[in-house]
Amino acid sequence: MEQIKKMSLESNQMTALELAKKIADVLDEKKGKDVVIIDLKGKTIVADYFVLASAKSTTAVRSLADNVDEKLSKEYGLEPRGRDIDPKWAAVDYGCVILHVFHEETREFFKLERLWDDGDNIIRI
Repeated sequence: MEQIKKMSLESNQMTALELAKKIADVLDEKKGKDVVIIDLKGKTIVADYFVLASAKSTTAVRSLADNVDEKLSKEYGLEPRGRDIDPKWAAVDYGCVILHVFHEETREFFKLERLWDDGDNIIRI
């Protein structure tokens, strides 16, 4: 799964880590809070990476997810496999990378980093 292959991702030759970093960069430039990349390889078949970010408002949750979606679509022709947007949690599935944007309280409640952290698999942006 390391090389991106499905849907419109087929024509792109970027790795899953490169995609995760591009997503993290967009979140960071759009003022996403506490942006992290979690390496999941060998831990689950769901994805190779999660990218997590926090937002201070429900409007910002949607806006951050939409900004990533728009930038990847325009600049790289990448379209998500699925989107699940809730006021306090947005999940956007790019196959090998899944983006999670949380309202700050929701992120604190679910603590996904704690569930997947094994000591050396988290990159903080």
